[in-house]
Amino acid sequence: MGSKKFIIAAIVGLAGAALVLGGTGTPEADAQSRGGSVNPNQCFACHSEVKELHTGSIHASLSCNTCHGAMEAHVRNPRQNRPTTSLELSTCGACHPDQYDSFYQVNYDATPRNEKGLPTGRSPMQDKLLAPHGFTKEHNEPRAHPFMLIDQIAVDRFAGGRYQFKDLFATARTGKLWDVLVDTGKILPEHAQAGNPVCLQCKTSDLILDWAYMGDPGKGAKFDRTSDVHAVVKAVQNPMGCIQCHDPHSAKPRVIRDALIDAVQRDGARPYAEDKGKGMMEVVSFRNDFRKIGLVPQGNSNLMCAQCHVEYMCNPGFEPVSGDRVPMTDRRSNHFPWKSAKDLLAHFDDVKFADFRHAVTGAPLVKLQHPEMETYWGSVHERAGVQCHDCHMPQKTNASGKKFTSHKVVRPLHSIEASCLGCHPDSTAEELAYIVEGVRNYTKGKMRKAEAAIGELIDTFAAAQKAGVSEDVLNQARRQHSVSHVLWEWWTAENSDGWHNPELAKETLIDSIVQAKKGTEILKQAMAQKAAAK
Repeated sequence: MGSKKFIIAAIVGLAGAALVLGGTGTPEADAQSRGGSVNPNQCFACHSEVKELHTGSIHASLSCNTCHGAMEAHVRNPRQNRPTTSLELSTCGACHPDQYDSFYQVNYDATPRNEKGLPTGRSPMQDKLLAPHGFTKEHNEPRAHPFMLIDQIAVDRFAGGRYQFKDLFATARTGKLWDVLVDTGKILPEHAQAGNPVCLQCKTSDLILDWAYMGDPGKGAKFDRTSDVHAVVKAVQNPMGCIQCHDPHSAKPRVIRDALIDAVQRDGARPYAEDKGKGMMEVVSFRNDFRKIGLVPQGNSNLMCAQCHVEYMCNPGFEPVSGDRVPMTDRRSNHFPWKSAKDLLAHFDDVKFADFRHAVTGAPLVKLQHPEMETYWGSVHERAGVQCHDCHMPQKTNASGKKFTSHKVVRPLHSIEASCLGCHPDSTAEELAYIVEGVRNYTKGKMRKAEAAIGELIDTFAAAQKAGVSEDVLNQARRQHSVSHVLWEWWTAENSDGWHNPELAKETLIDSIVQAKKGTEILKQAMAQKAAAK
């Protein structure tokens, strides 16, 4: 799929929304209002990749003007006149109103600004166990998808609290980013400024035309991994949209997240399966790999969700052995490990990366994100062929009696009849909720015990260091801290409290406790020996 010399990022990005803009309601009339009709063959002469995707698709009858404007000027002088591209979700919503409207429905079960580090939160010992990482400043439970960009920018660890909700009602407002937030220009005390361009790639689709593959600097894109984050923030308006998962030219399911495509090409779509998930992604490249997309089979939502619901490296760090800094110029700052909980630390060792050193032990630690996809691998539901949308995006019926896939992503526990009873008709909603809560309560209990064990290791380390225990022994304890930390924090970051894979949760959390206690015992024995030698 070679590209032609006049390919412009706005066309080949496959980032135009899929369907007609709102307005008169017909593609032909809207095309005229946006710059006149252009014969698609005029576009295909240069954009062979688009032709291959568009020809024969259910969108084949739609002209390029449906999503792109200023086309006549672009055709006259492609180098000088870049076309405009609609990235608005409403473009797709004009023909898919049920999906569009459901996406913007607020899921009031997902509470706003629910801090994980509170005594009643998912990680009550977070501040001690993650010190001094920026997530200790504000680390919230997730809520509905329309808020994903808003909440990312507003959190105190992103930009020091500089971006705030305009008013109290804005907390529940799902409009455009700058209709909801305001730039105060002020930095709050007790904050972090950890935001960067990479972490925004999961939160919005607005950057797709201005971001080269992997965000590599020097590729001619407007933004890259080293760009000023405030400039990037000011350039976006919408949350992750339709074009993140639906290709506008072919109307096929797809992924656009570059680090996921990189991981699949490296390790396969299902790295722990015998066939590595062969055939689950077709990678399409544009402009000599300036951009890539991955087309996925119809009905396979797992990879689409894996664009964000994974553990990923999205920030600078350091090499644990040498101590050398890993800056944003390094591709390790935009990397999906694509590994299970049991193999994650070994992968970080292999790529020589850690996020931060613990404030007390100095152990090199990983700050995990939200590894739902990797947790799901090998689970009962995954082996049964259940996809993410089966549970989180159940079928609904609109006012005219037509069924559609709801894009209000729900927690199955709050939607058991629609999410679960179709596969478990012999059960009741009450019974299934009881079972889910049993798994989650068990997992949360083990999380609390792991936190206690790691907390004791940290306290014992401080005492051992004060007692003058040798650096060799301290390094052994640091390693135990690194191991136990990953196996614990995986579950504070993963959002199902063990339900996505109960067996993995039990095994790894118990191992976290064991590894932490080993570290504590190493230190206690060294202190006892030192005391006996006096």
